[in-house]
Amino acid sequence: MNVNSLNWFVAAPEIFLLVMACVVLLGDLYVREGERRLTYALTQISLLCCAVMVLWSESGTRQLAFGGLYVHDALARLLKIGAIVAVVLVLAYSRDYLRARGLWRGEFFVLAMLALLGMFVMISAANFIPFYLGLELLALSQYAMVALQRESKAATEAAMKYFVLGALASGLLLYGLSMLYGATGSLDIKEVAAAISQQHTRQPILVFGVVFVVAGLAFKLGAVPFHMWVPDVYEGAPTAMTMFLASASKFGALAFVYRLLVSGLQPLVPDWQDMLVLLAVLSMVLGNVAAIAQTNIKRMLAYSTIAHMGFLLTGVLAGTSNGYSSSAFYIIVYALMALGGFGIILLLSRAGFEADNLDDLRGLNQRAPWYAFLMLLIMFSLAGIPPTVGFYAKLSVLQAALEVGYLWLVVFAVLMSLIGAFYYLRIVRLMYFEEPRDTAPIVAAGDTRVLLSVNGLAMLVLGILPGPLMAWCVQAVRQSLG
Repeated sequence: MNVNSLNWFVAAPEIFLLVMACVVLLGDLYVREGERRLTYALTQISLLCCAVMVLWSESGTRQLAFGGLYVHDALARLLKIGAIVAVVLVLAYSRDYLRARGLWRGEFFVLAMLALLGMFVMISAANFIPFYLGLELLALSQYAMVALQRESKAATEAAMKYFVLGALASGLLLYGLSMLYGATGSLDIKEVAAAISQQHTRQPILVFGVVFVVAGLAFKLGAVPFHMWVPDVYEGAPTAMTMFLASASKFGALAFVYRLLVSGLQPLVPDWQDMLVLLAVLSMVLGNVAAIAQTNIKRMLAYSTIAHMGFLLTGVLAGTSNGYSSSAFYIIVYALMALGGFGIILLLSRAGFEADNLDDLRGLNQRAPWYAFLMLLIMFSLAGIPPTVGFYAKLSVLQAALEVGYLWLVVFAVLMSLIGAFYYLRIVRLMYFEEPRDTAPIVAAGDTRVLLSVNGLAMLVLGILPGPLMAWCVQAVRQSLG
């Protein structure tokens, strides 16, 4: 590899993010306990500067760096911007929550930045090695974030479950990648796709490799039958960490889909398509049915996540450009819905009290009508009720599946969506038609109120005007995946 092939500017946002994570880590040592807002401000400014660097980067053409190990294209820019926005909102929404529980520490900011760095590496990986390194950086950061509340037995147990199952999934993925390398003789994702296309017969080792790769993907998405960690981790982790897992980390999972499954294994669509159909069906069934029985709202949203990942896979399994762009649109919309929903939950929580039961939302309209209205928009969007953006997101992935002949799957997904509407509308009933059990005042910082309002109203605005965001997704997918 010569010096010119390094092309450091392609990875400038990642380098900047790594440097600033180190600066935040060291700088926090000299910040007093009551002045931790300086660390918070430095972290947010670093993330915004990183977003500017990503937006200003050239994305019209595919740019390679580090001898072809790293790539920057339109899809990378889309996913990176989405991940940055999600992390910025997580930090903003969880500020008061973390401060009340003694978690307002530099470790949380550094772990969030390192997790974001791992997502960036996954998103821009053009080779199996950097992809796996990014995946592990993201995973290890999330394990530590879940266990950050060390005195909490629930958080420690959730972190251990997450770590053990995550290590198993990483092993399955690594085994699958080794099979693909053995069958194609290359670690480069594009070269792997080219080698598979040139083979006239499918080698059994290739099919086995695809099975293990899909298993690793299913775990990262939380799809059935690799969903066991999702409800327990969502419930046991502090709500701020649960918000991160439910929103920001999904961009890393989508990078998994595009870089490995779509770019690298596109010639094997018939092989992984059937597996994704099974994962989608099982996820929609178990997620929607199990969510009905939950009384803990974090656990209910965990099963909701499983169901939504089934809809996401419905777009991917179409194996077309429309399907992939619809999936990108869906994950962005879902991240915004998860951020808004957990943001309201954080708002209702206070020192010594976790608003993690459905009964804690009773009579919210009488306590805070505006926040109840925002939560209504979010629940309607999660249920896919027009004119919210959730309806358009589901419609787009179902149209992509219908275009390739999956009529039965589309009908089944619609039925599952009707079942899922029950537990979302149950929250609306509790907010508007029940008497409040908690009369404590709901207090939030000015910037949090503004961001949460914009987040909630985006459900309605994007539902009425989804064109610009969808056009960005379509353009990014077509430029990057051809």
